[in-house]
Amino acid sequence: MAATTLRAQLNAHITGMYTDGVVDEDTFEELRDEGTAVEVSRLFLYDASKIIDDIDILMEEPEVDFDEVEALTQHLMRCTSSVGAQQVNLACMHFGNFYAIQYKHGCLMSLALVRNEF
Repeated sequence: MAATTLRAQLNAHITGMYTDGVVDEDTFEELRDEGTAVEVSRLFLYDASKIIDDIDILMEEPEVDFDEVEALTQHLMRCTSSVGAQQVNLACMHFGNFYAIQYKHGCLMSLALVRNEF
């Protein structure tokens, strides 16, 4: 009985993620069909958290290395595509507009959005 309830809650949560645009349904369903959804999601959560923290550290420097920020953001975007994390990917693209022009204040504001979407 408990397993049935947990499975129903999990399915409702996943459906909500699709509805809210948190993850791409096709991408995530493909991972579920392959039996890799849990592992890929776990790796994404670990990697993305580390990358966001690393970007945050770079942004705190008096002289920001925007090339390194760009490289880390591109890595994060590749991670988001592995699980279909659309909202995080969109936030990264917004963040990219600011590091492209090396506008630190804009980067800090949009990095908060990236972290929030993550």
